[in-house]
Amino acid sequence: MQFSLSSSPHNRVRRDTGQVMRMVCYACIPGVIAQTYFFGWGTIIQIALAMFTAVVTESAILELRKKNVSRGIRDYSAILTALLLGICLPPLAPWWLVVIGTFFSIAIVKQLYGGLGFNMFNPAMIGYVVLLISFPIAMSAWIPVQSMAQSPYDFIDALSTIFTGYSQSGYSLAQLQLGIDGITQATPLDAVRTGLLSGLTYSETLNANIFSSDWGWSYGWSPVALAYLLGGLFLLGNKVINWHMPISTLAGVVFTAGFLNILSPDQTGSITFHLMSGAVLFGAFFIVTDPVSGSTTDKGRVIFGLMIGFLTVIIRTYGGYPDAIAFAVVIMNIAVPLIDYYTQPRTYGHKS
Repeated sequence: MQFSLSSSPHNRVRRDTGQVMRMVCYACIPGVIAQTYFFGWGTIIQIALAMFTAVVTESAILELRKKNVSRGIRDYSAILTALLLGICLPPLAPWWLVVIGTFFSIAIVKQLYGGLGFNMFNPAMIGYVVLLISFPIAMSAWIPVQSMAQSPYDFIDALSTIFTGYSQSGYSLAQLQLGIDGITQATPLDAVRTGLLSGLTYSETLNANIFSSDWGWSYGWSPVALAYLLGGLFLLGNKVINWHMPISTLAGVVFTAGFLNILSPDQTGSITFHLMSGAVLFGAFFIVTDPVSGSTTDKGRVIFGLMIGFLTVIIRTYGGYPDAIAFAVVIMNIAVPLIDYYTQPRTYGHKS
């Protein structure tokens, strides 16, 4: 009997880069549908605009570098970067915001470092961080869910607001941000941060209308987070990603949030709040698991994920930004070479 053995690495499931990238895109579908249901068509428009910008930018740079443009686009890495960035942006953010962020992600973070496989940082998260630091007001312009909006909008309204700043009916973005009570709706993370800074306790902040009594379920954030969790479990089940980074990231959030909440329950969010608010579940399965910018060893992946979870809660609690997954990922991207150096497995046949 004859056996054939391929060269290392010995993958149990043979998938090319394009297939892996497409499966990650497919896994985002439940979350995108939930996000669109609660926050309107702006999410779809932002994703489409980001994808268009990514493909144009990638094609132009590959052409300048005398690389195979068709093969570069067919690996779907630019499409996935655009999708992840578009998901993170406020639904009615101006068109130039997504164009700038996507161009920076593809041209500077990815291609300037040599293209796919050579980028030190997660392209989507660097693009998001650059936008958040450069345009904090525009990046915080989230709108209330459609059922709670004072001025609901349709697809044409979203398109008009993104490209002109006003809906078809003449409402500005600031007016579209108003809830049915006439108050600008903040995200749960913003609401808690603002409440704590104004002298309220965590418990008093939770009595705000945005949380109601269902952990923000009717306000969209919890179901959107769970929809991305569903997509993440799909990736785990199909062995597109391994468990080390997403599970350790969530563990880092749980341990850190739990410890801080025990020390100061009136000044820090609970474990449930940190897991179900913001981009923790989305980030754990779709951002942290980037195979290029993350750690390459099993021990390193666990350390990488734990530190991202830890930094996310610390920055949310004591830093200047309410959601911190992007900052935590970028910081840990810098530490990857050091982590990999000290967690490399022993070479087979060697004692040390």
